[in-house]
Amino acid sequence: MPVLEVRGVKKIYQDRNRTVEAVRDLTFDVGRSEFLCIVGPSGAGKTTLLRCIAGLLSPTEGEVLLEGSRVTGPPTGMAVVFQEYGRSLFPWLTVRQNVELPLKERKLTKAQRRELVDQALTAVELTEAADAHPWQLSGGMQQRVAIARAVAYGPRVLVMDEPFAAVDAQTRADLEDLVRDLWRRLEVTVLFVTHDIDESVYLGERILVLSASPTVILGDLKVDLPADRNQLETRSSARFGALRAEVYELVQRAKRGERPS
Repeated sequence: MPVLEVRGVKKIYQDRNRTVEAVRDLTFDVGRSEFLCIVGPSGAGKTTLLRCIAGLLSPTEGEVLLEGSRVTGPPTGMAVVFQEYGRSLFPWLTVRQNVELPLKERKLTKAQRRELVDQALTAVELTEAADAHPWQLSGGMQQRVAIARAVAYGPRVLVMDEPFAAVDAQTRADLEDLVRDLWRRLEVTVLFVTHDIDESVYLGERILVLSASPTVILGDLKVDLPADRNQLETRSSARFGALRAEVYELVQRAKRGERPS
């Protein structure tokens, strides 16, 4: 059984003045411990799709199943990391307190919460910043805090909505390697939305390319790169270039308004 099933999901936004069909018909499965990247042109409904998957929006039609159970609200087996990490962190709390906060909803002892937080901070290399406040950290370190909070929660599915778009290129490369390392060590399923074609090829084991809105799937590609990747050798390889070109062409087709044949 796939860990995640998206079945005929459609989302329409409607108010008194207009109706917008953001997502027309999306159906796909995500396997356990898979790393799936989702790309598409601006306005393609990527964030709408992720919010439906995460139970933050109700689809107009269709359903999302997590391990066979229908998602009707934020499920306990899923954690979300957003692009705007600054808004998701509480500046008056320390790094440790920010990471611990979601764990207080679970029936854990203080010692258990502390152990999970320590493990998460070690995983993202922020142990020494545990007692600092988010505003004292760089943007990249703040996003590590957001990732640590998600990891500490122990999700089976980690949903990431353009999490590195607001950081500089070098920090972005470091965070990409961090997330792939966490994915491999924790064996968590990752759904990663990005505008960056190169990033999708570098990170993913599989890439979904979405059409322009109203959204359908324009392409579903397997990324047959070695499991061990690094920023220099992987991105310089001929196969990386070929995959990048294939995804780029699909995104250009999406921008031209083309639909699946």
